[in-house]
Amino acid sequence: MELDNTDRSILNIIQTAFPVDPRPYGAIGRQVGLTEEEAYARVMNMKNGGVIRRIGASYDSRGLNFTSTLCSAKVPPERIEEIARVISEYPEVTHNYERNHAYNIWFTVIAESKERIERILEEISAKTGVKGIRNMPATKKFKVKVDFKFKENGQEEGDE
Repeated sequence: MELDNTDRSILNIIQTAFPVDPRPYGAIGRQVGLTEEEAYARVMNMKNGGVIRRIGASYDSRGLNFTSTLCSAKVPPERIEEIARVISEYPEVTHNYERNHAYNIWFTVIAESKERIERILEEISAKTGVKGIRNMPATKKFKVKVDFKFKENGQEEGDE
């Protein structure tokens, strides 16, 4: 998908400063010189085109008294898609992905308790037959913020 300067400006806004506003696309539109409808249409076009994967809030699970864990499993290569679908059925799973590793499926679970996480992992194991799912709860929090600055066409490095 080809992005123009307006699309890039919209991406810069929505990844770090999505407007907390009753009409967020109107606010975005005003910032980039579009109507609310035009701003919304551009965002949906980028989402449908695969540029935007998800639009949503990111919460501090610990601040909400939830617990999280990183999990991994050894899955036969021919069953990766099937098992990934089972894992993704759980709303507590934030994402899962394949890795080039003996433990080839990795996923994150956020739930209200360690006991709920254990039940989810037991259910996944029972449904799929995958044994020995590794549960690796965080012991220390490291947060790395990643923002992608989309430069307008012709803009040089360092120009803002």
